[in-house]
Amino acid sequence: QVQLVESGGGLVQPGGSLTLSCAASGFTLDYYYIGWFRQAPGKDREGVSCISKSNGSTSYADSVKGRFTISRDNAKNIGYLRMENLRPDDTAVYYCHKYQGNFWGQGTQVTVSS
Repeated sequence: QVQLVESGGGLVQPGGSLTLSCAASGFTLDYYYIGWFRQAPGKDREGVSCISKSNGSTSYADSVKGRFTISRDNAKNIGYLRMENLRPDDTAVYYCHKYQGNFWGQGTQVTVSS
């Protein structure tokens, strides 16, 4: 069955970097649109970035453009979200999402604080 497992979250100082991973099983990652979403305490879940199937075109929320990079390793069937120049308002639980079928991972906590 379809599973998405995120990892790589943690505590980082403002200006720091993290790379989140999304290990996919039960399907081939590059055949589907995949997205990263986040949810901060008391706020709605919001889209951060997505990558298309096949040609891998990408899009980003304005708040993360130029700081975050979405990618995937087709051989490993793993998606990534590289986050740089992190800010306190990036603090949230980050989720990997397979649009077709509406599958979600369990989330990984990212906390940006000094």
